Amino acid sequence: QLQLVQSGGGLVQPGGSLRLSCAASGLTLDDYAIGWVRQAPGKEREGVSCISNSGSSTIYADSVKGRFTVSRDNAKNTVYLQMNSLKPEDTADYYCAARKACEGPRVPILFNYWGQGTQVTVSS
Repeated sequence: QLQLVQSGGGLVQPGGSLRLSCAASGLTLDDYAIGWVRQAPGKEREGVSCISNSGSSTIYADSVKGRFTVSRDNAKNTVYLQMNSLKPEDTADYYCAARKACEGPRVPILFNYWGQGTQVTVSS
């Protein structure tokens, strides 16, 4: 059973940055693609980004392209989401999640394993 534990998040002003981390245990992380999915109150779930198991391929939602960067360190069993130039509309609960492949071209929202979620609030 793959377990994902998230850290990071919090309150940041517009234009600021945050980094989310997703640490895996239980199974080998490099067998899985890792995605980031967010959900704002009253809105549908949105796939934000996905990185392949090797890290060689990434996809992003248009809403975050150029501002967010996903990366992974398989040796540390950890995936990161660096979020820059944050906007109030980025406010949401963010989840990391795992599946066998990102596929694409759109970021998926259906995954096999999920982290516990972390809140990101962008507000002045």
